[in-house]
Amino acid sequence: MLEKDGKAQITAFDEVDHVFSGTKKYRGYRKFIEKPKLKSLSQANNGYLIIRCVLTVVKESRTEVKRNNVVVPQSNLQDQLCQMWKDGQGADVTFSVGGQLFNAHRCLLAAWFLVFKAELFGPMKEKETQCIKIDDIDPEIFEALLHFIYTDSMLVDEHYKESKPAKLHHLQVASDRYGLDRLKVMCESKLSECIDVETVATTLVLAEQHHCKDLKEACIEFMAPRNVLQAAMATDGFKHLVASCPLVMKELLDMVSRSG
Repeated sequence: MLEKDGKAQITAFDEVDHVFSGTKKYRGYRKFIEKPKLKSLSQANNGYLIIRCVLTVVKESRTEVKRNNVVVPQSNLQDQLCQMWKDGQGADVTFSVGGQLFNAHRCLLAAWFLVFKAELFGPMKEKETQCIKIDDIDPEIFEALLHFIYTDSMLVDEHYKESKPAKLHHLQVASDRYGLDRLKVMCESKLSECIDVETVATTLVLAEQHHCKDLKEACIEFMAPRNVLQAAMATDGFKHLVASCPLVMKELLDMVSRSG
């Protein structure tokens, strides 16, 4: 404590260390200066008191954690598997499809193709190379099946731009036959996006026969307007629809009647 001019020292205390925490409400000296002395000093200095404090805050030593600037690259597993398939490296099974040969890896195929699992790991599993002949599928469609198995993506967008619905129809039938449910739904989604008057009836037959509920509803909704239905009725696909799916025709007519 200083005099009014800040020069003369009235009282002083030694330096003290203290760690502040939420449990302790105060810190200091209970007896700083006696009251009589404080009163007399206050009167002598016209009520002024000067207290000089030197406070040094020392933080605890901590290791600063910097933000993680490490960029994790995207997985390229699909690219690696696709390249392995194209190179034929480690292939241990061959498919003969329409006169074309396709090499593949039985372990990966068995994980997707449940219909081949028994054959791939049955009595012939000890053979170094195994050949499976498939006659009732187009080689281009079978290649698209293998592409999906190795990359988890569709080949359609890149290679089937022309006559897209027809290729998608065949691919969906094949994916349903071989139990590739994810690919089947992907085909259903793509077909829903490209419904038109020329192909809607054929797509509706496909949806009914392969239990594609969402695609079926999309086709019926598309044909509900009378002008669209009349145009679709002139196609060969509609004749096939009438002959093969009479119950669907009933649903379609009900939708048309409700739409007015």
